[in-house]
Amino acid sequence: MHVIVTGHHLEVTDSLKAHVDSKFEKLARHFDNVTDVHVILAVEKLIHKAEATLQISGAKLFAEDHQDDMYVAIDNMVDKLDRQIIKHKEKHLGH
Repeated sequence: MHVIVTGHHLEVTDSLKAHVDSKFEKLARHFDNVTDVHVILAVEKLIHKAEATLQISGAKLFAEDHQDDMYVAIDNMVDKLDRQIIKHKEKHLGH
């Protein structure tokens, strides 16, 4: 899995990158066919925004979250992607 982290109006520090990488390891346990992940971290006034586009075999998944804390926004975004991956995986196993 290839994770690209970019920042808008924000410098992506090593701790932010490490936090994103550790959270996306959780997604790799549920679904092996994740090929590419593009994460965008942004700050708009006092709102921290995290969004990600996930390229998996057969689909693109997108999730975003807005919070007061960047780490909480990343956690919630990964939870949303996790639910989408599980739903996608169950849909393909049913066929």
